[in-house]
Amino acid sequence: MRLHLSILAASIVALCACSPQRDTDAPASDSAAPAAAAAPAATAPDQPERAVPPATAGQATGSLRVDGPAEGTITFAGFGPAAFGATAEAVRQAWGGDLGDAQPAEPGGCHYLIPQPLGAEGFRTAFMIEGDRFVRIDVRDASVTAPGGANVGMAGDEVRTLYAGRVEEQPHKYDPAGKVLRVTDAGGGEAALVFELDGQGRVDQWRIGVPPQVDYVEGCS
Repeated sequence: MRLHLSILAASIVALCACSPQRDTDAPASDSAAPAAAAAPAATAPDQPERAVPPATAGQATGSLRVDGPAEGTITFAGFGPAAFGATAEAVRQAWGGDLGDAQPAEPGGCHYLIPQPLGAEGFRTAFMIEGDRFVRIDVRDASVTAPGGANVGMAGDEVRTLYAGRVEEQPHKYDPAGKVLRVTDAGGGEAALVFELDGQGRVDQWRIGVPPQVDYVEGCS
């Protein structure tokens, strides 16, 4: 009789010890199945790619543009991660869109990477490449702000105030009534910021880059 009771007690203890293990294993098994089933759907090759709205394109793709250079991406150092002296490919990656397929007339020659498509007024922003290196940015777009706060359409006196103590004034090569304001980098770098003023004393275009290219009056011409 005692032997039977001992065997019965041992069986009850063994049953209680096994039950919690089965309870905890079941949810883990159930939750793993949906995860395994969901994985192929996320990587299905025939699933269409979701378009990224222009307002969030820079965050979602790493691009530094929306309709033009994103605010603050043009600096005395270059364009975002593409520093002056970088390759043309680095500029293309930083822009994140179509910059055309222009090539230099000869190896190492000067040419521009220009956002496409071009409007009737021509380029608004262009990236100069010379010696197979990124050396300058040209801007005609009033919505793009230069380092320090100036932009196309601003009066020359406002530019002189914004960059007080760093402005060198020069005559305009083609417009007797115009001026050229050359601004040095406050951080002591070699790059310069150049504003061209029209006959009314307002900025009609500006450029930033390293010498000697930043001082080319005709661009690559």
